[in-house]
This record gives sequence, C-alpha cells and structure tokens, in this order.
Amino acid sequence: MESNQTILITGGAGFIGSHVVRLFVTKYPNYQIVNLDKLTYAGNLENLTDIEKSPNYTFEHGDITDAIYIDSLFKKYDFDGVIHLAAESHVDRSITNPMEFVMTNVIGTANLLNAAKTAWDCSMKTPDRNGEKRFYHVSTDEVYGELHNPDEFFLETTSYDPRSPYSASKASSDHFVRAYYNTYKLPVVISNCSNNYGPNHFPEKLIPLMINNIMHNRPLPVYGKGENVRDWLFVKDHARAIDEIYHNGRNGETYNIGGFNEWKNIDLVHLLCKIMDEKLDRPEGTSVKLITYVTDRAGHDLRYAIDANKLMKELGWEPSLQFEEGLTQTVEWYLANKEWLQNVTSGDYTKYYDKMYK
Repeated sequence: MESNQTILITGGAGFIGSHVVRLFVTKYPNYQIVNLDKLTYAGNLENLTDIEKSPNYTFEHGDITDAIYIDSLFKKYDFDGVIHLAAESHVDRSITNPMEFVMTNVIGTANLLNAAKTAWDCSMKTPDRNGEKRFYHVSTDEVYGELHNPDEFFLETTSYDPRSPYSASKASSDHFVRAYYNTYKLPVVISNCSNNYGPNHFPEKLIPLMINNIMHNRPLPVYGKGENVRDWLFVKDHARAIDEIYHNGRNGETYNIGGFNEWKNIDLVHLLCKIMDEKLDRPEGTSVKLITYVTDRAGHDLRYAIDANKLMKELGWEPSLQFEEGLTQTVEWYLANKEWLQNVTSGDYTKYYDKMYK
C-alpha cells in the first residue's frame, strides 16, 4: 500500500463507520480520508466532532444509490481505496421496507463497484494493473443464516443462507463484490463481522436501547424468551480489524471478524441491568424489574457465532477487551454523553449538519 492515499469511507458518520474514520484520520495523517454519508437516521456528524477539522478529513453528503454522483466523486478525488460500510442494517426495518434495503445495499454497492472498475481501469485483461488499489466491502455474519449445533461456528467457507430482507441484501452485495473480482479483477477484500457494541451506537439496537430505557425507567423489550445467541465485538476492535484487513489482507479473500464472545440476549440484558444499577446508584435488581417479553420478530435467527481464527493467524488481530469491561466502558460513555443521546432520540442531531455544513 502507498504511504500517501486518498480513501473513500462510505457510511462514515454511522456507528461503525465513525470509529473507522476516526482511526484512519488519526493514525494515518498522510492519508486523505473522504467520508461519504447520506445522513439518514443512523448517520450522525456529532459522532466525529473531535476530528472534523483535521486537515486530512473531508465530508461529502451524498447517496451511494446515485450512480452519476458516485462517478463524479471518483473523478474529483482519484481514490486509491474504498472502505464500504454504508448500509441499511436494522432487521426490523428491513421487514417493514425491504426495497429500501435492496436499493442501498445492492444497487448502492454495485454503483461503487462500477465506479471503482472504471476509475481503476480494471478488466479481465489487466489482472495485475491495480495492485495498489483496494475495494474493501464490510459485511455481516447474518448472511450465513443461523446455527443450531452449539459446537458449530461460521467460517469464511460457510454457505450463505440469509433469512431476512436485510441479510439477503447484504448477501447479494457480497456476491457482487466477488463477481467483480472474478470477472474484472477488481482488487477486493470482504469481511463479515458479528454484532458490534460501544459508543455512538444508535439507540434502536439492543444494547443502547436497553441503556437508554434503563436510564428513563422504561420497559426493556426482549424478543420471545430472550434465548437468541449473538457473538459481541467491541466496535473499536472492529475498526482495528478493518485497518489490518485493508492494509494487509489478500485480494479476493474473505475474513470473519468476531469476539469469541457469545451471549444469550436475556443474559446480556441481565448483565446490563446489573451494571446500570451500580452506575446509577440504584439497589441491585431495580432494572431487572423493567424486563418485558414481547412477541418474537419474524425470521429471528437463533444463534450466530463467528470463527475469526483466519484473521488472527494471518494478520495477528485479536479482540482487546473482555466483554464485561467493554460493556462497562460503553455504559459509562452513554452516561457521560447524555446530550448526544438526547439529540439522537429527539432527532435534533440532524440540525448539526445544517449548522456546520450549510
């Protein structure tokens, strides 16, 4: 990889994307980082106030489903690399509006692939021409379906079996990325990651939703009996893994990123209740009384679990935090950033763009 690069990071104002942008802006001052985000409900520029004035950072407000606009960005910046995180990602929303997920996750990804192929002059006849370019597609473990055997884990070779409109749209985008590698020799890497948690997470997802509801003594909705199992990874560890894969991963390869950290949803909620009671100086057991079981959602996969040994062995990455430590840090961040949480839940975070960029 070149020492001076211009990298497009899509979805860089979102939860995971903002941590990736921050890491690249601060770790690589010689890189120019262009953050492209549509600023939907999950994109929040308040996530990046600490680095927004950095000389190697630029924000672009745009939509990856606009092919003409995407082509113009590649001409404007002459990107050396793309780290593609922009996606609709909430399963419940995909059940309500699947076509929005098709447009963003499938068509948007295809637009980026086409723009990169054209800009980097990739074709079947020039397989080695773009050794210093890289298209990195960030995906999810949900494309693999669900696991039933407690001793089974998702491998990079696990067959795809998406079970929601969200995971189907991400599976489709993964296939397009591989097709552009095989057909046009576009230099690509893919990663599939387990559930992330940490600061700046939009509070419709499980952990920030529970933290916010406990703070306000609201019911804690748990699907079904809370038996669904997920593997949890601290978001900053995910950003570190993306850094390693972008710079050192092998073209055409897939890398699974996981925390080796499986929890039943109900056990996770109980742990959160315990930590929140301690931090809020409430009697232990106060928050547990808020747990409310609700009707399970359609197509709710029972268990996900990632085997990240390939990433660990090839690139030397490993998770940095034990789960209880990371969860405690996450709770402390939300309690220390109540204004951010208030802005997000009220919708006032959208005013920040108008203030700073209009």
